Amino acid sequence: MRRVRNDDEPAALVHRLERATNAHDLDAIVACFASEYRNETPSHPARGFTGREQVRANWVQIFAAIPDLSVEVLRTAVEDNAVWSEWVHHGTRPDGSAHLMCGVVIFGVESGLATWARFYLEPVEHGGGGVADAVRRQVAPERAS
Repeated sequence: MRRVRNDDEPAALVHRLERATNAHDLDAIVACFASEYRNETPSHPARGFTGREQVRANWVQIFAAIPDLSVEVLRTAVEDNAVWSEWVHHGTRPDGSAHLMCGVVIFGVESGLATWARFYLEPVEHGGGGVADAVRRQVAPERAS
């Protein structure tokens, strides 16, 4: 890991994005992304997209649904032009239920902008059984009823 020295460093991009998100500054969020930005969601491949305008559309919807959203970057690690970042998102949905997402986003950064990401941020699941149940669901085929 290396320390952030200037705004072109990959970790600086993550912290700029964190500040913009907590300020609910849509233009500042979008300004963190290159116009040809590419987002991949390996666990949900159909959710991938390209372009900063989709970033804008996503955040418009998020801020409308979770008006008190706040985020925290827990850790970053930098290698070359990539930064691994661990995030927590929390807030309240309009129905009063809690919004909580955690996970990792790996950003590729060039000239201080995110050019690509691999997105592993997911809603936190409460309940649902322990580790033995989770492993069984992952390795055992479901039986038809």
